[in-house]
Amino acid sequence: MLRGLAYALALWLPGSAMAQAYQCRVPDSISQPAPARPDGPSRTAPIGGFILAASWSPEYCNASRGASGSMQCSGKAGRFGFILHGLWPQSRSGAPPQWCGTGARPSLAEIRRNLCMTPSPQLLEHEWAKHGSCMAPTPDAYFSQAREAWNRITWPDANRLSRKSGLTAGDFRRAFVVANPGWPANAVAIRLSQSGWLREVHLCFNERRKPSTCARGGARDTQAMKIWRGV
Repeated sequence: MLRGLAYALALWLPGSAMAQAYQCRVPDSISQPAPARPDGPSRTAPIGGFILAASWSPEYCNASRGASGSMQCSGKAGRFGFILHGLWPQSRSGAPPQWCGTGARPSLAEIRRNLCMTPSPQLLEHEWAKHGSCMAPTPDAYFSQAREAWNRITWPDANRLSRKSGLTAGDFRRAFVVANPGWPANAVAIRLSQSGWLREVHLCFNERRKPSTCARGGARDTQAMKIWRGV
């Protein structure tokens, strides 16, 4: 089954792993991250769709204590806008698969290859172990699929939108659809903090890799939102 899924997901269009980074300078050396520690039970299930989860990095860095020294937030490796949180398989019904436990781990070369997309070695390790192990036979296959899906997306100018008076989630969703013609608005779920700041955007796909209505729609179109400026 994993081989078939890997073949199917390989139909994502290829692209550059540099997309969405304002700047990116991969460090000369990186350390192997610690093995990911499960935050829930191991669970397998037939895959019925996917979520491409994008995090707005400036908000994460502003809100997260202790992250200032990280590659993502220190500024030493560049400045980031939207970054890939992860590509998450969804089940046909019920809770999604997770922690499928192949025992494989991403190599340092594979981690380096993806740092301009997901500028955190530990997060890359975690995403493979929790999500990728349930949909791909190897870390390389999973991250290849994630890169290809990620680079199909054109992101609206969030810094420009942040200056719009009376900004709403609907404004952002419409800007995304304009930047990605043919994308249905109901396949874009916007996640806000309790105080209304943009945190993540979830893009939803069906098992045929086509944009599909998100099961959880996130913020309503009329909901006020704020965007922490990245530059």
